[in-house]
Amino acid sequence: MTIDTRPGAATVTVTVTVNGRPQRREVPARTLLVHLIREELALTGATVGCDTSSCGACTVLLDGRSVKSCTLLAAQADGADIGTVEGLADGDRLHPVQEAFHEHHALQCGFCTPGMVLAAVSLLAEHPGPLTEQEVRHGLKGNLCRCTGYHNIVRAVLAVDAARHAG
Repeated sequence: MTIDTRPGAATVTVTVTVNGRPQRREVPARTLLVHLIREELALTGATVGCDTSSCGACTVLLDGRSVKSCTLLAAQADGADIGTVEGLADGDRLHPVQEAFHEHHALQCGFCTPGMVLAAVSLLAEHPGPLTEQEVRHGLKGNLCRCTGYHNIVRAVLAVDAARHAG
């Protein structure tokens, strides 16, 4: 990361890899990661929902772990590998979590879905052993959904977990 120290200049150059593609942008120093992703890179899956880090709609993967991108400055992600919902599918083939959300009707309006899917991907990666319903609910508690009541979301995550342990 380079910081422009000229008088009156308050920009930083941020270099990240997003969905496998290197990106380099000069942005105002106070740019939030979510705004870098949405406005500079035109990836709109991460959504600004609450501006208080309470809803999780802005969740992305930062070096494989879910983070709320509205809580980080873009400069804090310099050098990181960032994953967004746009990068999960392999061509026309959905990621297993995306497929499970579809199969189990784990979405309604879709506003929270990208963040919820990425939080689930991170949860599954962080917990190699079989997950319980309570562990899934606890693992996703930082992501709010106002439409589904969470039941089908939990079922979808448990289905992916069961499939990965079935072989």
